[in-house]
Amino acid sequence: MSDRVSPQEQSRALWLSTIAFTVCFAVWTIFSIIGIRIKQELGLSETQFGLLAGTPILTGSLVRVVLGIWTDQYGGRRVFSVVMLAGALATWLLTWATTYPQMLLAALGVGIAGGSFAVGVAYVSRWYPTGKQGTALGIFGAGNVGAAVTKFFAPFVLVAFGWQTVAQIWAAALAVMAVVFWFSTTDDPVLRARRLKGEKPKSAWLELEPLKNVQVWRFALYYFFVFGAFVALALWLPRYLIGVYGLDITTAGMIGAAYSVPASLFRAYGGHLSDKYGARRVMYWTFLVSVVCTFLLSYPPTEYVVRGIKRPITFRFEIGVTAFTVLVFVLGFFMSLGKAAVFKHIPVYYPKNVGAVGGLVGMIGGLGGFVLPIIFGLLNDLTGIWTSCFMLLFLLVSGALLWMHAAIRQMERAAAAPVLRKLPELPEMEEIHGPKQVGVLGPHYVLEDWRPEDPAFWAEKGRRIARRNLWISIPCLLLSFAVWMVWSVVVAKLPQAGFAFSTNQLFWLAALPGLSGATLRIFYSFVVPIFGGRLWTTLATWSLILPALGIGLAVQNPGTPYWLFLLLALLCGFGGGNFASSMANISFFFPKAEKGNALALNAGLGNLGVSVAQFLVPIVITTGVFGVLGGDPVMVAQGGQQVPLWLQNAGFVWVPFIAASAFAAWFGMNDIAAMKASFTEQAVIFRRKHNWLMCWLYTGTFGSFIGYSAGFPLLAKTQFPEVNALHYAFLGPLVGAVSRSATGWISDRFGGGRVTFWVFVGMMLGVAGVLYFLGVRSEPYAFTGFFACFLFLFLVSGVGNASTFQMIPAIMRKDMERLMPRADAATRAQQAEKEAAAIIGFTSAIAAYGAFFIPMSYGTSISLTGGPQAALWAFLAFYVSCLVITWAVYTRKGGLLHDVERRGSLPAPVRQPAE
Repeated sequence: MSDRVSPQEQSRALWLSTIAFTVCFAVWTIFSIIGIRIKQELGLSETQFGLLAGTPILTGSLVRVVLGIWTDQYGGRRVFSVVMLAGALATWLLTWATTYPQMLLAALGVGIAGGSFAVGVAYVSRWYPTGKQGTALGIFGAGNVGAAVTKFFAPFVLVAFGWQTVAQIWAAALAVMAVVFWFSTTDDPVLRARRLKGEKPKSAWLELEPLKNVQVWRFALYYFFVFGAFVALALWLPRYLIGVYGLDITTAGMIGAAYSVPASLFRAYGGHLSDKYGARRVMYWTFLVSVVCTFLLSYPPTEYVVRGIKRPITFRFEIGVTAFTVLVFVLGFFMSLGKAAVFKHIPVYYPKNVGAVGGLVGMIGGLGGFVLPIIFGLLNDLTGIWTSCFMLLFLLVSGALLWMHAAIRQMERAAAAPVLRKLPELPEMEEIHGPKQVGVLGPHYVLEDWRPEDPAFWAEKGRRIARRNLWISIPCLLLSFAVWMVWSVVVAKLPQAGFAFSTNQLFWLAALPGLSGATLRIFYSFVVPIFGGRLWTTLATWSLILPALGIGLAVQNPGTPYWLFLLLALLCGFGGGNFASSMANISFFFPKAEKGNALALNAGLGNLGVSVAQFLVPIVITTGVFGVLGGDPVMVAQGGQQVPLWLQNAGFVWVPFIAASAFAAWFGMNDIAAMKASFTEQAVIFRRKHNWLMCWLYTGTFGSFIGYSAGFPLLAKTQFPEVNALHYAFLGPLVGAVSRSATGWISDRFGGGRVTFWVFVGMMLGVAGVLYFLGVRSEPYAFTGFFACFLFLFLVSGVGNASTFQMIPAIMRKDMERLMPRADAATRAQQAEKEAAAIIGFTSAIAAYGAFFIPMSYGTSISLTGGPQAALWAFLAFYVSCLVITWAVYTRKGGLLHDVERRGSLPAPVRQPAE
């Protein structure tokens, strides 16, 4: 763009944008100083303070994508000015807040100022050519120094006049800057050129197109650390310094500024280094130095006693305030280089979508600034260790470094693949290795020719191979569900075993596996076409060893800290994540006529793991099945006498089965060569509206099944304490799993859409029944009715699990006619299979959040209203919405599946020959 504008215009746009961003950033981080005084006035806990300080960061992060798109469409000058005026108004209104909820509401508005980053990146990049964009964006990004401005000046104003005056002055400065920016800048050259041509801005959907590329999300992770952790520490350091070193707020603010200044001003230097030496090299140095710094900072004050020859030798390791200041200064310096290096890539690779891509990367980074302070406060409350915040950052930057290095190595191997394929298996064979030997010893487990829709191929060998993969997949998935849901039983026994956890803490332990499992499913949805079903099933099954052994060890000591139980609960999410990859893998093996039944068998019998866990665990914990290897029992009171309890067996019992299933997967399963696909190829599903609609519907079926499975034992115990619900808890998941595996044929015969419609009618009736019997729970028949209604909910949810999954391939085959009208039938069928597999995995990921939200809804409803009825009424309203969507979009006359399901166009099931 430099040939169209003068250097003076470039400089004015850059420097005014940088100053404006500095003022915005000063406002955005205002709670790092005034929040400390507010905390004292309102008596807030560490977690509440973290939430207050992070709330503006949340708003400023979430609006970045939208503001970036608007900047691409309408120009940075207009959007930047409006953002500053909105932020100034919200900051001024903050001075009228008096209660904690009012503070949080005002903080949401203050956060709008943080969205200015996405606006400035898109605006500034349009003024400079590619070779100078790194330096220009580095200078603009140096506006992060606004955090240091707040830390340096705000404490003096706060001490002299109060926190309200700080907010008023900062709001006035932002409003003045908005006016100056509007009258001193001009529209960028791209926008001016587009207006001269009379072109309309691109739609928001086209602006979001590049977000399907996995490297965009990798850049977002990098920025989550280099920027998100920077913002989090900028907010947290004053509180940390006051708590650890006993400094006053003014001194703490000054040291916090010593961190913020290098983490901001040197961003411009990072842009220069990225232009000169390359962003990759800068990122390597950033991550390597950050790993060292965070490791040293994470080390808590520790006393060591060495048993010497003559006497014990005692010494202490502790980082003093001087060393701490130096380390955070170095950390901030390299973070500033990394921030510039990340944004060097965006205008180069996505010149027409800088706003959208920069907005997403900035949003994820900003979310780090919101999430991390909350986690810092939570870690303080749970661990009692101040340095726990740096422990978390050490894990975060180590993960980012490993992913970056792995991605680079994968790229290098792909570039050298033709040469590598010609090399022998071992270097000793090089002398006898020639062209005739190349490729001869290829892997036999890869199916190069796979045509399940060909009747002859299917009858000859396809069915045999597909069934072998299915029957190996089922026990792997069953174990995954068992480990995923084991906490639903263990939490009910922890108080009896001597663990003094509150009811709310127990509900958290029951809910967290659902949260992590659902989140992992999002990633697991796409891994099978990338890595292959055989490798991934093996690795995913082996991963279950970690939580199984961890639970067995942790429950043997009543002194085990709660945070370790939280970590183990999160690790159990490995089991929940496996479902997405397992279903996507099996969907590739079967023809469309048998796909519904195959997926129902895999999922239904896999779901039996929930019932197996809830049936088997209460048995094995009463018996020393592992002898001396299993550890000693704890004596607990039961029925007026002391009985032994081997609670560790709840974890240990799965270990031998996990090992056997992992070996079976590695030696018995196959990969399908034709089903290899990158994340980019699969990410097209995010533009399919039916993907999001099926996420909603599958949450109503599977989300209910897994959520009720996780929450029923504890709910029954709290509502009917006189009944030992653990004796019956396994029946619900058993009914749901059996109904799913046994009713897949109904959806194949009548259509998934029609079956799903009646499933939601049944779900509504079941919840209504539960509400009725809770209302009369003092009656002798109340528990029987309550339990019967839940069994009915499990039954219909199991049917719905099968029917919704049967809908997905049918929807994509039908919709592909519209999406690919010029493609031949075979191409459309293959694309439909790939997208259906990805959608199956992704919908299962979203629906799995039911395992978190349903137990937490019970707990929240009980704590706020005294009973779970409010949560159940919300579930009922949700099922009504699912019913309306199913009818309006799919089953009514004119709906997508109406003709498919009602006019005989369903594929006839393939007849299976006698074996």
